[in-house]
Amino acid sequence: MNKAIITIQCQDQKGIVATVSDFLYNYQGNILEVDQHVDEEVGMFFMRAAWELDSFALAKESIESAFREEVANKFGMSFDLYFNTQKPRMAIFVSKLSHCLFDILSRYYNGQFDVEIPLVISNHLDLKKVVTAFRIPFYHLPMDKSNKASVELQQIELLKQHHVDFVVLARYMQILSGDFIKTFPNQIINIHHSFLPAFVGAKPYHAAYERGVKIIGATAHYVTEELDAGPIIEQEVARVRHHNSVSDLVQIGQDVEKVVLSKAIKYHLERKVLAYRNKTVIFY
Repeated sequence: MNKAIITIQCQDQKGIVATVSDFLYNYQGNILEVDQHVDEEVGMFFMRAAWELDSFALAKESIESAFREEVANKFGMSFDLYFNTQKPRMAIFVSKLSHCLFDILSRYYNGQFDVEIPLVISNHLDLKKVVTAFRIPFYHLPMDKSNKASVELQQIELLKQHHVDFVVLARYMQILSGDFIKTFPNQIINIHHSFLPAFVGAKPYHAAYERGVKIIGATAHYVTEELDAGPIIEQEVARVRHHNSVSDLVQIGQDVEKVVLSKAIKYHLERKVLAYRNKTVIFY
């Protein structure tokens, strides 16, 4: 089924839902999904609607301008329009850890992700065989403090050449610069263990083990210039017990990480995430 999805943000006002619904009805739109939310603290309205295109009276190329003129301008809306006939293009950044990459590629191969993966970029060669086995181009761009700026320029150029829509950091162990992040605002998804900031550093699971934690977890979020503090998309936890070893914690944590990251990717692909003021509204 060919369908369109629109996501909307604006100040809360009377008549928004009725006006959007009337717009779709007047052009013979068959509504498939609709969700809305009002953040009463800031007075903001959020909406996501999906409708069938085959019977819609407007051509795809005319919908955006018609909606802006007939609806959006009236309410001061910002909105984004998507079509399911256009597959998003996702780039993956990895380093050495493989669990998130394997999970993403498996779901991609099995058709769980309606996405194209035109390339994978890594600062190490460890996972090249994994990526090329899926017939996806692999780019090895080693990075250190001396060449970080020039390598990021190469990365950005590759992403532009491949018409990438968004980026997933599948345990990519490098901090992106502000210039890189500004190129893809709210279009870079990262995964990290939920110990931050309590257990920072290279071995958070070892630190958690020493502390005797009872819950571990993971957080997927959009990347901002403030490290690991961007809008949260998905979180999940798992209980651990006193007899779990460090290796147990690592395994449990990695299992949670890959599930949380994959959920965040799916929400993003389905246009169910609206970011505002470093928070998100997720229309599950």
